[in-house]
Amino acid sequence: MKTFFFLILTLSFFSIINCYSQTIEDYSKNGLTKANQQNYKGAIEDFSKIIEMNPKYWEAYYNRGLAKAALGDYKGAIEDYSKTLEIKPQNEIAYVNRGVAKVKLQEYKEAIVDFDKAIGINPKYEKAYLNRGTTKSNLQDYTGAIADYNKAIEINPKYVEAYFGRGLAKIFSGQKDSGCLDLNKAEELGNKDAYKAIKELCK
Repeated sequence: MKTFFFLILTLSFFSIINCYSQTIEDYSKNGLTKANQQNYKGAIEDFSKIIEMNPKYWEAYYNRGLAKAALGDYKGAIEDYSKTLEIKPQNEIAYVNRGVAKVKLQEYKEAIVDFDKAIGINPKYEKAYLNRGTTKSNLQDYTGAIADYNKAIEINPKYVEAYFGRGLAKIFSGQKDSGCLDLNKAEELGNKDAYKAIKELCK
């Protein structure tokens, strides 16, 4: 009887040890692997474990935000990106991703504030200009959008998404010929949507 009782205690002890044997690095690696395999729920579980172990580990909030966004939980993603920025306020990538999540919720003006923040941190961050330009287009501020696409292309002359966005913004603002040239450039650089847009808008 004593032997049996000791065996139960031993097994319980090793179960507890095993529970805590996984490190933050293990959970992080597993979470990223699951996210790459599109197992976003599993990834969220791993990143949540990290946060339980270390509530100041900003990478876990950021990666969990990405996984939530991939599942369409944009409000949850915004919460995690916000927590990331509380801990690491100079993270321009988190600002852009939070802005993109806000765009998904049609919170366009709030999104622009985030893109402004990202550009303030890193004036050469072309993705921030691209997303701010697209958001301005959604607000029908085509002049502002074109200016942002211009900046993105200045930083990255082969930025296909910026040519595509600028082309549409120019066409919608009455600059058809110039806009169609941009769409042709986007198609030349490999944008699959450009051909359809050219057929519909550049007749």
